[in-house]
Amino acid sequence: MKTIIGKNAPNIPWEDKPSGCTDVMWRFSKNPIIGWNPIPKAARVYNSAIVPFKEGFAGVFRGDQRNGRATLFSGFSADGIQIDLAPEPIEWLDENGKPVPTSYSYDPRVLEIDGIYYITWCDDMKGPSIGLGKTTDFKTFTRIPNPLMPYNRNGVLFPRKINGNYFLLSRPSDTGHTPFGNIFISESPDLIHWGHHSFLMGNGGEGWWQGTKIGAGPVPIETNEGWLMFYHGVSGTCNGFVYSIGAVLLDRDNPRKVLYRTRDYLLTPEKEYETVGFVPNVAFPCANIYDAETGRIAIYYGAADTYTAIAFCQVDELVAYMKEHSEVF
Repeated sequence: MKTIIGKNAPNIPWEDKPSGCTDVMWRFSKNPIIGWNPIPKAARVYNSAIVPFKEGFAGVFRGDQRNGRATLFSGFSADGIQIDLAPEPIEWLDENGKPVPTSYSYDPRVLEIDGIYYITWCDDMKGPSIGLGKTTDFKTFTRIPNPLMPYNRNGVLFPRKINGNYFLLSRPSDTGHTPFGNIFISESPDLIHWGHHSFLMGNGGEGWWQGTKIGAGPVPIETNEGWLMFYHGVSGTCNGFVYSIGAVLLDRDNPRKVLYRTRDYLLTPEKEYETVGFVPNVAFPCANIYDAETGRIAIYYGAADTYTAIAFCQVDELVAYMKEHSEVF
């Protein structure tokens, strides 16, 4: 029986685990897949989201422009590795077709529900909030009212309704580089009206890697073991924050319930493209794509707030590891 409940996508990027590697998550040997100055209007592209689209892939990408301001670009790819980025930022329209520009926008997540691709991102609503929009072709983009009030970041939708409602993860924060943060969960009948907000999981635990703050990462993957979600955990050091990647399993029928959570990080900054860059020591996951048939998962993560990189894992190996090495909570 297949563990992942979803579509087969045998064309996702994939490399087998390197010989001698004992980790359950490993890096793509050709990282980073996007480097400095990939297009004239973006100095750095990272913390971005990609999904299967038609015969290939499409996505929404964080691009920090040369004036330092973050914005979003669309892009397409035949193989999920070589990305063809649009030369101009996304132009958002409201549902009446009128322009609704953003002041800044960053760290998008993308998912498909019933043929519509929904995008969440960190938006400016007199302070960081969660933006919500949609597209069907990754060429025209429509904004939907912001789901939550500021201050908030790391908004992540579940890929289907659960018990009749949509669910959204978020990380309440403040106006700056938040030195705290826990993951909360909210629900909505229509993607407009949101409520039933509650605490899901917090920073801390047995180790230090997620002791300062945590935040939801890519869109959760439905499995017969629960909702698998990668997340980032942050530790505070004498030289600044360090962002690492962990994973959590949430109950399929009640995603407010945590089943297993990695005690140790799955990936932490070690390679030069993760430790050296605009913001050193960052591995920040924003997207995952999978092949249900094989259980292969490719995770796209931002490295050092400069590069886009890929890591891999296999769902059965990961779930077994999580059960054996779960945080006590």
